[in-house]
Amino acid sequence: MRLRVEFTTEPFDLDEAPRHALVAREVVQSAPLDSVDVGPFGNTAEGPAEAVLSAVQSVLRDSLGAGATRISLQLNVLPGAEAETNADTDPGTGTSTGTGTGADTGAAGSGT
Repeated sequence: MRLRVEFTTEPFDLDEAPRHALVAREVVQSAPLDSVDVGPFGNTAEGPAEAVLSAVQSVLRDSLGAGATRISLQLNVLPGAEAETNADTDPGTGTSTGTGTGADTGAAGSGT
C-alpha cells in the first residue's frame, strides 16, 4: 500500500521558519520516501506505507519536542494502492469485502 501525508505545524511565524517547522522538514526530507514537497503553507510526502507511517511518527514526536503546539495531518491511501488488512476480509469466508481509498484534497495552512 502507498500513502500520502499532508501536514502543517503551528504556531506560525511569518518572518522566519520556526524551529518545529525546520525539524519537521528535516524529518520528511531525510526519510526514505518517493516524493516530498515542503513549502511555507504545507508539506506533502508519498511512499510505501511503512516509510510514511514511520516518518509521521517522527514528525509528531520531533516537532512537538521542538515547540509545535499543534500539528494538522491528513493521511490518504493512494488510488490504485491495494490495502491488505484483516478489516477488508470477511472472517467467515476469507473473501475480500473491498477496500476504499482516501480522496485527494489540498493541504491545509502551515507553519512548515
